[in-house]
Amino acid sequence: MNLFQRFKYTIEADLHQVFDKKEQKNPIAMLNQYIREAEKQTEQTGTLLARQGQLKEKLEQELKQNAELLTKREAQLKLATTSGEQDLIDFATDEVAAYTARNNTLQASIEASTREYFELERKFETMKHKIKDMKVRQLQLMGKENVTRAHHQMDGMLAKNNKTNFEDLEAYIDKLAYQIDKDHEVTTFEARLAQLEKKAAEENAPLLIENK
Repeated sequence: MNLFQRFKYTIEADLHQVFDKKEQKNPIAMLNQYIREAEKQTEQTGTLLARQGQLKEKLEQELKQNAELLTKREAQLKLATTSGEQDLIDFATDEVAAYTARNNTLQASIEASTREYFELERKFETMKHKIKDMKVRQLQLMGKENVTRAHHQMDGMLAKNNKTNFEDLEAYIDKLAYQIDKDHEVTTFEARLAQLEKKAAEENAPLLIENK
């Protein structure tokens, strides 16, 4: 192994180690990355599948054109044979042989292309199902992660060592309630005193008039 290969394998090993650490630290994020990569590869496979379908169509077009020319040359060979002109017979015979060979080759290619197309299509559909399954699994893991975090926070809040937090909160609420009640009581007293002052002023007003 030369120096360059050693360097290459060392870099790859370091990258795998980094990815492993990231996966342990944040598995959901790594799963998201895996799904994005799988979707990208599936999209590329779909492009190859479409291209294979186009190539198959071109082969079928070539077969159709070749079959038409073969039929034409076969008819011409019959005419040349009837005419007895040997050079035309030889030419038409070679043409029929060439188109027949090409016809057989095209048919074999189309059959192979059709098998390959259906095989690619089947794998492509399998890949799409796999991605769907991965996304379902992703949602399940996200749900479990969310539940785990919620339980962790709730357990922290409900733990005995945090009991004082609730006691302090309850005391603070009681203090607020007491202050509100006290303010309301003071306000009520002030209103009653003001009412008495007003009433006394009204009662004393006629006395002051009479004295004058």
